[in-house]
Amino acid sequence: MGWTIFKLPRVLRPSNGKENGLVVSIKNIFGFTPGNVFLYELAFKHKSASTQVINGYKISNERLEYLGDAVLGAVVADYLFKRFPYKSEGFLTEMRSRLVSRQQLNKISQKLGLDRLVVIPGNGKAVFRSVNGDAFEALIGAIFLDKGFDFTRKIIVERIIELHIDMDALQNTEANYKSRLLEWGQKEKKSVDFVLSGENGEGYNKQYIVEVRVEGTGMATGADYSIKGAEQLAAEKTWMMLQNKAESTS
Repeated sequence: MGWTIFKLPRVLRPSNGKENGLVVSIKNIFGFTPGNVFLYELAFKHKSASTQVINGYKISNERLEYLGDAVLGAVVADYLFKRFPYKSEGFLTEMRSRLVSRQQLNKISQKLGLDRLVVIPGNGKAVFRSVNGDAFEALIGAIFLDKGFDFTRKIIVERIIELHIDMDALQNTEANYKSRLLEWGQKEKKSVDFVLSGENGEGYNKQYIVEVRVEGTGMATGADYSIKGAEQLAAEKTWMMLQNKAESTS
């Protein structure tokens, strides 16, 4: 495609045992042979395991994760639009949110066995609970750069969604608390904001603190190693408070 990331080398075949193992794993899981192996190695390298620095940037899977997130979102939106031709925009948005949620991506990554390929030191997986889902998105970014959009779309639809996701069950699962809270705010015509109110710890042990505010009033806070996780925890606490309040006044 003519794109480069830090002048990536064009690796056409594995050059050592480690790369060969990765190539075999990708082929067994997805049914294709990687072209630029470096991209796939990078997709599974967590920032805490990175030692190589270029222009002040520590080389890890974060940039590929950003790219993969965008590609995955586009493919899932197109898939849902075609699968549910008579459903509302709200339904499609909620289904997309469920399909690409961190919990769902973590589950898919483990089901495929991608979690065994992630390079992270020590007990990093216990600290970074989204590490497997992040690697999954980074892998999508690597496939996109290596094989192009059409190939990546086919992999996502045929090898992931249709083989590993029960769409009927997904429709019947409860919405995530943040989505549910935002929908409540729209219905009640009340503003609902998620505000990053603080941080605890440093480096890889840093936790983010997010506060939910309804009409400017603080309701509940949540702390997690990711902002998304903290938002969900704060949203769940707020939702339970609203439910208890509704029950006490009914």
